[in-house]
Amino acid sequence: MSVINKNYDLVVVGGGNAALCAAITAAEQGARVLILEGAPKTYRGGNSRHTRNFRCMHNSPMEVLTGRYDEEEYFQDLLKVTKGKTDETLARLAIRGTEGSYRWMQKHGVHFQPSLSGTLSLSRTNAFFMGGGKSLVNAYYRVAESLGVDVLYEAEVTHLERQDNVIVSVEFIYNDCREQLTPKAVVVASGGFQADLDWLARAWGPAAQNFLIRGTPYNRGVVLRDLLDQGTEQVGDPTQCHAVAIDGRAPKFDGGIVTRLDCVPFSIVVNEKAERFYDEGEDVWPKRYAIWGRLVAAQSNQVGHVIIDSKSINLFMPSVFPPLKADSIEELALKMDLDPGALRKTVDEFNNACRGGDFHPTELDGLATKGIAPAKTNWARPLDSPPYYGYSLRTGVTFTYLGLKVDDRAKVQTKQGGSLDNLWAAGEIMAGSILGEGYLAGFGMTIGTVFGRIAGEEAARYATN
Repeated sequence: MSVINKNYDLVVVGGGNAALCAAITAAEQGARVLILEGAPKTYRGGNSRHTRNFRCMHNSPMEVLTGRYDEEEYFQDLLKVTKGKTDETLARLAIRGTEGSYRWMQKHGVHFQPSLSGTLSLSRTNAFFMGGGKSLVNAYYRVAESLGVDVLYEAEVTHLERQDNVIVSVEFIYNDCREQLTPKAVVVASGGFQADLDWLARAWGPAAQNFLIRGTPYNRGVVLRDLLDQGTEQVGDPTQCHAVAIDGRAPKFDGGIVTRLDCVPFSIVVNEKAERFYDEGEDVWPKRYAIWGRLVAAQSNQVGHVIIDSKSINLFMPSVFPPLKADSIEELALKMDLDPGALRKTVDEFNNACRGGDFHPTELDGLATKGIAPAKTNWARPLDSPPYYGYSLRTGVTFTYLGLKVDDRAKVQTKQGGSLDNLWAAGEIMAGSILGEGYLAGFGMTIGTVFGRIAGEEAARYATN
């Protein structure tokens, strides 16, 4: 397919959820749209392929969503995980946009289903995609095609040429040839830089070489770096990211959501010295699971170990790889390359610190230890029921928060003040405008969907007037 002679109103850089929301919205307003997706068609969709739900505000029960989850509770949940490091205007804009986006997603082929048992207790806050993120991505591509949106796969954007306050051309490599387009408007939705391990190591230090990248290997930050080098305003800390503790047996790249382990609240987690290092029961898992990637990253060799007994093995989503299993703590320690005596001591101390009370696996139950540090403040039950199970943990990075600063219309800001006239950003490439640190389950899809729609609408209005 030759694109050189086509006069596109809008070029969308990226092929995931945010990019698709922007492209569809713009095409529905009459814009001629081209998507440049760096991945092959088989792997299109970026990290969106690995998602499974969307965090959604609602003031009363809404189809698959139970109860009520209003703007203020949603925002307070976000404040808690980010420790206040968020832009309130943009955060509330994203939150308020979710209720309407739910209907928009349905209209564009996304089907929702009730949350499954063991899925982080999200029935009230998160709407799950039937068929997961891959089905969502495929539905959006079908809609985009029906609207006349063109898509080029394995089209790697290398440079956006800026002159004064305007992007005048988009340069990319396609079929081993260098190509150039001059659209009226551009939306960048090409993700963070996490797949560039050298960049990650410059931010984190040598420890980053031990990280696993949960998402697409195509998000290397090429467009992000290009724009930052041309004077766009940077937002976010390069060491902050959506990083979770995943199965240590996961592949280096693209293992996806199935490699995550949801067992931490019902376990103890130890380091290579067989010592606990954090409160496993600090809060319900959807609000705290994303801190564990950084906690594991701080341990020796960036490794942790989960210890569970038979009482808890069925309380969370099954793992893609089966756990190690043993009839005694000492036997399990040997299988996990831990010192048997040291692990036995840690388990005994933990068991002796557990107190009686009612256990409620889906809510904060106050079942806490007493007399040990760190405490386990919820779901603390003795590990005393063989067989015992174990997993290794490593840091799995989903996406980085260093990105482009945007305003409330998704326009990319400049260091000189103001914004570029014809450049918008959506999704992970601008998520640091809202996520200073931490993560809330399903919030990446919130940012991508809401700001993708805003970017598409604004870019189409600019390009077609």
